[in-house]
Amino acid sequence: MRQSLILLFTLVTQALQAQDVTHVERPLDYVNVLMGTQSVHLLSNGNTYPAIARPWGMNFWSPQTGKMGDGWMYTYTADKIRGFKQTHQPSPWMNDYGQFALMPITGRRTFDENERASWFSHKAEVAQPHYYSVYLADYDVTTELTPTQRAARFRFTFPKTDSAYVVVDAFDKGSYVKVVPGENKIVGYTTRNSGGVPDNFKNYFVIVFDRPFANVGTFADSVLVDDRLEIQADHVGTIVGFQIGDRGEQVEAKVASSFISIEQAELNLREIGNKDFETIKQEGADQWNAELGKVSVAGGTIDQVRTFYSCLYRTILFPRMFYEYDADGNVIHYSPYNGKVLPGYMFTDTGFWDTFRALFPFLNLVYPEMNRQMQEGLVNAYKEGGWLPEWASPGYRNIMVGNNSASVVADAYIKGLRGYDIEKLYEGLLKGANNAGPITAVGRAGAEYYTTLGYVPYDVKINENAARTLEYAYDDFAIYQLAKALGRPADEIALYRERSFNYRKLFDKETGLMRGKNKDGNFQRPFNPFKWGDAFTEGNSWHYSWSVFQDVEGLAQLMGGHAAFVQKLDSVFSLPPVFDHSYYGFTIHEIREMQIANMGQYAHGNQPIQHMIYLYNYAGAPWKAQHWVRETMERMYLPTPDGYCGDEDNGQTSAWYVFSALGFYPVTPATDEYVLGAPLFKKATIQLADGKTIEIQAPNNGKENRYIRSAKFNGQEYGKNYLTHSELVKGALLQFDMGDEPNLTRGTKPGDFPFSLSLNEER
Repeated sequence: MRQSLILLFTLVTQALQAQDVTHVERPLDYVNVLMGTQSVHLLSNGNTYPAIARPWGMNFWSPQTGKMGDGWMYTYTADKIRGFKQTHQPSPWMNDYGQFALMPITGRRTFDENERASWFSHKAEVAQPHYYSVYLADYDVTTELTPTQRAARFRFTFPKTDSAYVVVDAFDKGSYVKVVPGENKIVGYTTRNSGGVPDNFKNYFVIVFDRPFANVGTFADSVLVDDRLEIQADHVGTIVGFQIGDRGEQVEAKVASSFISIEQAELNLREIGNKDFETIKQEGADQWNAELGKVSVAGGTIDQVRTFYSCLYRTILFPRMFYEYDADGNVIHYSPYNGKVLPGYMFTDTGFWDTFRALFPFLNLVYPEMNRQMQEGLVNAYKEGGWLPEWASPGYRNIMVGNNSASVVADAYIKGLRGYDIEKLYEGLLKGANNAGPITAVGRAGAEYYTTLGYVPYDVKINENAARTLEYAYDDFAIYQLAKALGRPADEIALYRERSFNYRKLFDKETGLMRGKNKDGNFQRPFNPFKWGDAFTEGNSWHYSWSVFQDVEGLAQLMGGHAAFVQKLDSVFSLPPVFDHSYYGFTIHEIREMQIANMGQYAHGNQPIQHMIYLYNYAGAPWKAQHWVRETMERMYLPTPDGYCGDEDNGQTSAWYVFSALGFYPVTPATDEYVLGAPLFKKATIQLADGKTIEIQAPNNGKENRYIRSAKFNGQEYGKNYLTHSELVKGALLQFDMGDEPNLTRGTKPGDFPFSLSLNEER
């Protein structure tokens, strides 16, 4: 009997889990902000933290389980919380800047981050994009917070005690606090950062409590002094006390910050004004539902819907706002490039090496007004710093390769964004394309070689040279596309078109792969296509050989034609996950994530190969793209703390999933096209900025039915392997007939293939 009940329970549970979600009323309810937080240095399952924020907010908040300065500020497997931190961290590898923390305690006063840490449980934790709550067991205190773009409300529920305190920790590396008891207020600043800031960088904060302080102490480094109200040192903070008469009494605080001044931080408190905690919380929920609701899905499993909206949440966090409003409501910003306070927009905390691929194209499709402001911000960044950033956090950071600002700028303009100084941005692109910058990751390292030889040599002590060459060639294509759109001189257009073919210079016929080449024109030796790093960036030749976004047909012909190209693509999945890590001296986490994924050499956990699956569409085998896209979505993503297969990276890996679940992907930003995969849901609707919609219907979709048998576009039979942005944004109905067997004839003719420069650039 017992076994029968267990079997019945199991079957019912499985049936419920398998049921499709037919309608999403509040997409916020499906977001798991803890997706990807179960990560460590040597194995990333996302390397995310719970970002409690507004979409693209200037400030995020996060519970802090890691030590001060640890990039892994919150890990799912941790069991103690040290504080609640305002954070601007884009990734643990970039670390944080402008951070400070609040922490409620009871009993003995302590500010030491280890001593004040409290046990907590995920069972007593509520983590949502707009709201966070947790029970701190050591203090019998519940902490709640809900943010605006530049401010936040805290609510602390205390036990009955005469020793209730809130610690404000301004962190080390130079900080200041001042307590103003008559106003129940604390002001201060932190200078802690991880680079990319001018000498005068500070994050100023103001905290206003809703009741008087019973006592005050400030600390400097390791010494706490009672009744001292102002202190500046390497590491300072304050402990303010409260009398709590009854269990369940609440202490509330309003917090705001500014990169401009304490006075501006006070102005930023206007985002809260006199609104109570619940009002701010509801406004946050409404904003998230509005932004997430611009893409609605139905007809998928609960896990698929949760994964979709958890990924969509990550796509609208970065790049973050880095601007504020003055007393008259004008947009102003502190410049992370020259340290001045200037008018206009500024955004930061994104690396274009990651996000040019899918994140920015997604913004151009669904959130074009936000990216228009971001383009204005790029104009200001160029004017203030003299170069376009490639990795900003908050200013120039010396990491990664490529000159992919070209793609970000060109794709926005080609997709129809206007209302900013595109000529100034184009000037910045030309400067970056032909000059090495003040640091390696700005402009083009090896520009003098690239502009003369057409490639960056392997033997001139410029690391990751083959990766640079391939990305520069694509970036030249993006400039070429923009130059045409802007009506630039014919010789200028021709130059960047010609340079778009520089990928050919690194193709090795002997191995059929891309390979580093010496200055004398000979390929580097010895060559191991499984060697990570060296000539490539966080990958090997099997990953980077597909980085010819602009001319897949040309690459296919180099590899021996369409049949050979498809066979080469197949090899990525059939090869064993072997690797050579000698360039690094140890197995970096990206290697380990490929190794354990059981998908051969396909390393979806890092960006260079993420577009590769879609390349089957360029060689007449679209059903193979459909198979592997679905396989990757099902195996590499889950709505759980270990839900990613590598670094999430500022929305890029999430944007891959969102696009792929909708059924198409921007293989070649700076063109008008998206390449078809296969939709995941029975129905999806994209609300466009002008009120039009893109509706995607696949009523017989399902776990086994992953293949497109036929398709219709606005009611007409559609056999192509791509969609155009210009047609989609007019409003579109896409209908897919899905099946469990591939259609081996659909999308197989050359006229069905997506754009390639060497074939059909005028399309």
